[in-house]
Amino acid sequence: MTGAMAASLGAAFALLLAPGGAAAQQADEPGDPARGRAIVASRQAGLCLLCHAAPIAEERFQGNLAPDLAGAGKRWSEGELRLRMMDAAAFNPDTIMPSYARTEGFNRVAPALAGKPLLTPRQIEDVVAYLRTLQ
Repeated sequence: MTGAMAASLGAAFALLLAPGGAAAQQADEPGDPARGRAIVASRQAGLCLLCHAAPIAEERFQGNLAPDLAGAGKRWSEGELRLRMMDAAAFNPDTIMPSYARTEGFNRVAPALAGKPLLTPRQIEDVVAYLRTLQ
């Protein structure tokens, strides 16, 4: 990686990691923890519980492939949570966690879903707001 590429990547991470980062700038209001909890628990929207366990007692069959979300707000900053949601591969290139913000670089995408992110900036901010409550 060249110095210019590293500087550009560093600037992008700084924007994402800052409170009110890239997704927050695209969202029209601060994240709502209740909406975020619903997305985390959803078997149709976020699919978070496929891989993660979370302190959502009413949801059965939670995952164990990824870190438990209990205490996520204590372990990671708002910006780190946002970046993990937007592009977890920035932290770990071998991650199985999808990028919820990316719209390109995928194989075999259904035409109706092509060019669309898995979650909107608003939804990402809602999930980040919920995860921040998990102290």
